[in-house]
Amino acid sequence: MKRDMRKWLEELQAAPVKKAMPILSFPAVQLLGISVKELISDSDRQAKGMQLVAERTDAAAAVSLMDLSVEAECFGSRIRVTDKEVPTVTGRIVEDEEGAKALKVPEVGSARSGLYVDAIKKAVQLITDRPVFAGAIGPFSLAARLLDVTEIMMECYDEPDMVHLVMEKATSFLIEYCKAYKAAGANGIVLAEPVTGLLSPALAEEFSAPYVKRLVDAVQDDCFIVIYHNCGNNTIQMIDSILETGAAAYHFGNAIDMAEMMTHIPAQTVAMGNVDPAGEFFQGTPESVRSATLQVMEKCCSYPNFVISSGCDIPPMSKWENIEAFFGAVKEYYEGQAD
Repeated sequence: MKRDMRKWLEELQAAPVKKAMPILSFPAVQLLGISVKELISDSDRQAKGMQLVAERTDAAAAVSLMDLSVEAECFGSRIRVTDKEVPTVTGRIVEDEEGAKALKVPEVGSARSGLYVDAIKKAVQLITDRPVFAGAIGPFSLAARLLDVTEIMMECYDEPDMVHLVMEKATSFLIEYCKAYKAAGANGIVLAEPVTGLLSPALAEEFSAPYVKRLVDAVQDDCFIVIYHNCGNNTIQMIDSILETGAAAYHFGNAIDMAEMMTHIPAQTVAMGNVDPAGEFFQGTPESVRSATLQVMEKCCSYPNFVISSGCDIPPMSKWENIEAFFGAVKEYYEGQAD
C-alpha cells in the first residue's frame, strides 16, 4: 500500500504514545513451525511470517528479514545456513585489486534476491494496517563481506583504491536492489551498515557515508524512506557523517548509550533503539526484558523524536514471552505517563 512516509514519520514523532518498532522478523519461524533454512528459501513463508508477526504485535511497522548474506551471495560469496541461526557469509571472494576489477555486479534477481523481493510483494498484500519495510545491507558492510571484515579494516589504509572500487560495485547493485523493493510495494528499507561502526570517524566519512548518501538520493522520496541502521560501538563519534547520508530516520544498537546519542540527533529526525537483542530478547527473561526496556525509555522518551526498538534484529529463537514482555513494557511505560 502506497503511503506518505514523511507524514508517517511526523505522526510517529507527534504521537504522545508511540508504537515500538523492533527489528522483528526471524522469530516468525516459531510461529510457522519451520526452520530458518526453510524461511530464507520460500517467499510465501516469509510473507506469511511477516503477517503473523504483525497480527501478534502492535508494532509501528512490519520489517522483513535482516539477512545480511543475501547480497553477498549474489556476488558469489559462500553462505553458511543452519536451522536456528541467521545465515552468515564465509570466506572472501576478492583478494586483491585484480579481483576487485574482475568482480561482476550481479543482476537483481540472482541467487535469493529475487525471492526476497517477491516476499515483499506478497507481504504488502497481506499487511495493510502499517508500513512494510524491506531489509538490505549497507554498502560498506557488503564490501566487508566480499573482502572479509578483518581484511577490509587494514585495506582501508593499505589499499584504499581497491576498497573504493569494491564499494562502487556494491553500491551500484544495492541501488538497483532497493529500487526493486520499491517497485514491489515496500514503503521503505532498513539499511544495515553495522561494519561501519567499527571504523574511525574519518574512515567512516570516506568509505561509508558517501556511498550510503548516493543510495539514499537514488531511492528515497515521500513514499519510500531509508532507515539507516548501525549497531557498531563508534556511532556516536561518527554521527556527523551518518546524518550527512540524508536517511529519513536512524536506528542504533545497544553498544552505545542511546540517551547520549539522542543529544546528537536533530529534533525533527526520528531515531530508534536499543534494547539488547542477544542479551535480553534471546538470553533474558520476561522480567529482565521489561526492566531493560523501561530503562531505555525512561532515559530517552523525553525526546519526542525517540522510538523504542531492539538494538538490532531479534534472533530467530528468541522466546516469544520475552518479545511480548518488551511490548508489555512499552504499554506499561506510556500508561504510567498518563497517570
